[in-house]
Amino acid sequence: MTNTMVTLLGIPFDANSSFLKGPVLAPSRIRLQEAIGAVNTTSETGIAVVKDLDYRDAGDISFTGTVPEAAYLAIRQRVAHELQQPGKLICLGGDRSISFPVIEAHAEKYPTMHVLHIDAHPDLYHNFDDNPFSHASPFARVMERGLVQSLTQVGIRTMNAHQREQARRFNVRVVEMKDFDHSVISELQGPLYISVDLDALDPAFAPGVSHHEPGGFSTRDVIRMIQSIPVEVVGADIVEYNPVRDQHDQTAMVAYKLFKELAVRLMP
Repeated sequence: MTNTMVTLLGIPFDANSSFLKGPVLAPSRIRLQEAIGAVNTTSETGIAVVKDLDYRDAGDISFTGTVPEAAYLAIRQRVAHELQQPGKLICLGGDRSISFPVIEAHAEKYPTMHVLHIDAHPDLYHNFDDNPFSHASPFARVMERGLVQSLTQVGIRTMNAHQREQARRFNVRVVEMKDFDHSVISELQGPLYISVDLDALDPAFAPGVSHHEPGGFSTRDVIRMIQSIPVEVVGADIVEYNPVRDQHDQTAMVAYKLFKELAVRLMP
């Protein structure tokens, strides 16, 4: 075990979900794929990603309740603690709301950080369902606090008038799915944080999500993005996997595959 290996942290929290619960079960289900030997642990680069050899599993954050602000504080504090250790961090949600405190903690360590947000939804609502910590609002919180230098969103196919206005307000670069061109990846700046919502993928590739939004990326599309990013990647999260809606662990396998490819990008 090296001192600078990648760390994996589970954040099993879905109380800020607006539709279906289930992402609370995600971290353990994704880990299970490796534990039962269902996966090949070598990335497409040829580099292995094996627990205790190539990455450290820091376990899950424990939550004592479902109060949104308390959960936000608990996540931010634990992630900040993990970021004091050597190496970089990948977080497994949980619903999308976990990305706000995770990105906030990363921004404290990397004050010139940029974000690539891969998602079907822009998640820029000012105050969705009267919950500022909603899973539909994390990037409004990130941007209104000026935590990052830029936010690039790709795969978006649910923009409404309010979120378009929010994107203009915060100068977010939104590349809607209908307009996506892979060349946008070559224009990203670093240091870069990558946030992956699994509903960015078409439901044919990732059925185990709460919000099915047809017309999305293939698994290969997202892998290609990760592999071709031209700048340093300093952290990542994978969110919104819902095992309750999955079929034969198909989406768990997608999440694990993306974890491997992200882990390689975070390795020294």
